[in-house]
Amino acid sequence: MSDVDGAVSNVLATAAAAALWIAAYCGAARGQTGEANAVGLPGLGARGGPAAEARPAPKQDDAAGTFEFSASAGFASDYIYRGTTMSDHKPVVGAAFEAAFGQFYASGTMASVNLPTHPSGEIAVGGGVRPSLGSVDFDLGWTTYLYPGQPPSSPSIDYWEALARADTKIGEALHVAGGFAYSPNYSNTGAWSMYAAFGLGIDLPRNILPPKVTASLTGAVGYSWFGNQSAELGGFPLPAYLNWHAGVTFTRQVLNLDLRYYDTNLSKEDCFVFTGDPTAVPGGRLNPVTNPDGLMSGWCSATFVAKFWIALQ
Repeated sequence: MSDVDGAVSNVLATAAAAALWIAAYCGAARGQTGEANAVGLPGLGARGGPAAEARPAPKQDDAAGTFEFSASAGFASDYIYRGTTMSDHKPVVGAAFEAAFGQFYASGTMASVNLPTHPSGEIAVGGGVRPSLGSVDFDLGWTTYLYPGQPPSSPSIDYWEALARADTKIGEALHVAGGFAYSPNYSNTGAWSMYAAFGLGIDLPRNILPPKVTASLTGAVGYSWFGNQSAELGGFPLPAYLNWHAGVTFTRQVLNLDLRYYDTNLSKEDCFVFTGDPTAVPGGRLNPVTNPDGLMSGWCSATFVAKFWIALQ
């Protein structure tokens, strides 16, 4: 077994053990269903742009075999993915849909982006299954990320990722979530990637809110680490880093507003190495292997994002 295979096996075993521990420890908690659950679930670093938050939460009664369809569309002041901007800190628009039959689902999102390879947009398609164990809801799926419209001279950055997530609710207001993702070829760089995240959400009391409005405070922290890129890209690993976010989400019927702060621990020099930001500027710390020109990027810096979307079910 290779070092990479061993690392993946160890992380998967740890994630499975953690999920079973959550199920055992929180078995008496009430399951996640209903309107409050759709508001209070913390985001764990899924792509999809401004409409991604509208994905319905898993429901424990989905095993009955009912068909459900949902769609959403929105805009945001920025598109932040695991702490880094996908839009050069510019506004974005997006849309999403999901079709579910029982525990199984298929989904798709479209979003505008501004990336070094100049694609016309981002399309994410995927699917999976959402089983429940006691009061814990799981989401086991995969997503393929496509970036059409890139010039022939630009290398493709299409790739796929497998994801696993577990959510539960403790008491009447606290949501707890954990997730793990793995890709064998992150952004077509040749490097494997792994991502682990943990999040909390707290539903705000309805008696302090206007009529028909629900709200929640949510936050999450995640860690990304990577294998070596291909020899053509230097053969070194992409920089590992922490990212975190915290904010508040308001919902009134089909209308949703999210106000959120994002940040990472990436230096400006490592941010350039990770993103390839074409607007990076010189003047940073030189690294003869990863950044010989000492270029610095602001694509991983602290950012406040306002996001609005309409969700239809």
